[in-house]
Amino acid sequence: MTEIGAFEAKTQFSRLLDRAKNGEAFTITHRGVPIARLGPVSQGPDVAKVREVLARLRRHARDHGGAPISTDDILEWKAADQR
Repeated sequence: MTEIGAFEAKTQFSRLLDRAKNGEAFTITHRGVPIARLGPVSQGPDVAKVREVLARLRRHARDHGGAPISTDDILEWKAADQR
């Protein structure tokens, strides 16, 4: 992680944000002491994918009388998604 002084971080903030958006991370220092980090924010869950998985779980429960989902079921779904 790149270290950058607070003054430089202040004067180059827009550029640092662009670099962080592209995945780079920085430690901001004040008089050589690390005080903060600037970096990309991890992405949240894919809402469409979550809804698809929930729908699949509901269908499985309905079609199998509420039977538990097996490891084989999950592996089968995963393999189907990779095709």
